[in-house]
Amino acid sequence: MQQPENHSIKIKRVYELPDQHDGRRILVDRLWPRGLTKEKAGIDLWLKDIAPSTELRKWFDHDFGRWEEFKDQYLAELKDNHEQIRLLKQELDKGIVTLVYAAKDEEHNQAIVIQENDWLFR
Repeated sequence: MQQPENHSIKIKRVYELPDQHDGRRILVDRLWPRGLTKEKAGIDLWLKDIAPSTELRKWFDHDFGRWEEFKDQYLAELKDNHEQIRLLKQELDKGIVTLVYAAKDEEHNQAIVIQENDWLFR
């Protein structure tokens, strides 16, 4: 997926090979990706508590008709998740960050919501 220019938060599927331009690779899934070791995934930090709640994730169930409502509900969860916001902000203050996720859908996932709402982390 192409990243917007001058955007400090990049996103990438965890199954894509890490590269030198990723900076710190942060997994933003509640569950560890199937079939990957930490070394193969190249994960520097796992912020599993920044991921959508189990209830929200199960409700969404990758149903594109629920995408807008999912984004709204997840953003509300993020706004109340002060500790995880603080942790991600600390990482962004250090430099380039790539949020990695396991979902097959590159246009409807929690990393997109975080990237689109990066003002939360400034």
